Parts: sequence; C-alpha cells; structure tokens
Amino acid sequence: MKISAEQIEITCPEAEIYNSLLSLDGKHILELGCGGAEITRNIATSGTDRTISALEVDPIAHEKNLQITDLPNVTFVLAGAQDIPLEDNSVDVVFMFKSLHHVPLELMEPSMLEIRRVLKPGGFAYISEPVFEGDFNEILRLFHDEQKVREAAFDTIKKAVDKNWFRLVNEVFFNSPRKFEDFSEFETHTIKATHSHHTLDDNLYRRVKQRFEQHMGDDGAQFLMPIRVDLLQK
Repeated sequence: MKISAEQIEITCPEAEIYNSLLSLDGKHILELGCGGAEITRNIATSGTDRTISALEVDPIAHEKNLQITDLPNVTFVLAGAQDIPLEDNSVDVVFMFKSLHHVPLELMEPSMLEIRRVLKPGGFAYISEPVFEGDFNEILRLFHDEQKVREAAFDTIKKAVDKNWFRLVNEVFFNSPRKFEDFSEFETHTIKATHSHHTLDDNLYRRVKQRFEQHMGDDGAQFLMPIRVDLLQK
C-alpha cells in the first residue's frame, strides 16, 4: 500500500471507479458520511434492487437530507462511523467517500472495527481519500491543512489490513475533476461547509481568493483532485 502515486493515469468521475470495482445491484449498501447525498442519489438511482443506509454526523446536512422524498430505497440516519446503528453481518458494501480523514483521530480505528462488524463475510469496504497534492489542495491548505489527518487515515487503513481485519483487494489512484463557477461557489461549499468550521481573517481571506482566482477561466475554475481508493474485503 502507498499513500500517493508518482503518476496518475486515470481521470474520471468517481462513479466510474466504484462501478468498475463493485457490483451493487441487489445489495444492502452503507454510506458513511453521505454529506449532501449527491453520491447517494447516483448510487440509489443507477441500478436495481439497491437498499442504502446513508449516515451523516453533520446535523445540518442530515436535516436537509430528511427533506428528500424521491429516494424510497434510501434511509438517512444521523450517526457516525464509530457507532453504526446496524446489525452485525448485515451490509454487502460500505462506502466512505473522502470522509475517513474527517473522523476524529481517536475514532478512526474504532470506525474500521465497526465497518468490519456490520459487513457480511466477503463484503467490501470502498474507502476513497484525497491525496495531499494538487492545485486544489494548495488552496485548501492555506486555511485548513489536512496533511496530518489524511496521513492518519491512510495509516488506519493500512493497520486494518496488516492486522487482517480486511484483505486489500485493490488500490487505485485517479484524478477527480472538480469545477467551481466562481469564488462564491468555492466559498459556499468549501470555506463555509457545515461539516467544518473555518475562520479566516481579512488578510487570509484575500490570499485564498487570490490563489483561487489564478485558476479562473472562461468556464470557471477547474481542478484535478488526486484520489486514492482502497478496496477492502472482510
């Protein structure tokens, strides 16, 4: 296992990655840290006979998700990865999309044990994490340096494999395209994201805006975000 790749050959939406690695039809799927449920919706509506438990710890995002009425196969739950309110051996696939590094450091290992508990024998855990590289990361780290927590997330996954809690099936690196129409959209979805609390003074705010606007073009600001996927099996 490695935390980053010298060269990444694949650029695509993440859906192409998880759909190439996993068969989801007829499965009970658990998504940990579902955020605004954008990926949840894609998974729920892209196949057949899929049942999804979508967990989120941010109460603001969760309340918004509860207003969703057109996803009858999805159950939204306010809960974290360290305390999953599901039965043992009840889930076929667990997804964590760029959320493990948001788990408090002391709860990362208990979260991996919870994932193992709820997975059926032979079930899969798909964990994607942002690599600490790239233009978008250089902007983010001006006000929120995630190097420590991203390294901790990788170490936690590796420890879970080394301890034989899971078998590593595959490790994939890809670039995920990300577009913002303007700085206002970046500010809303990144600086003011409800799952985090960022306080920028006027000077730092100007620095972040200036760095972001260096990437603005006629079609907004576009980034390639390097992502690592670890596919584990119980």
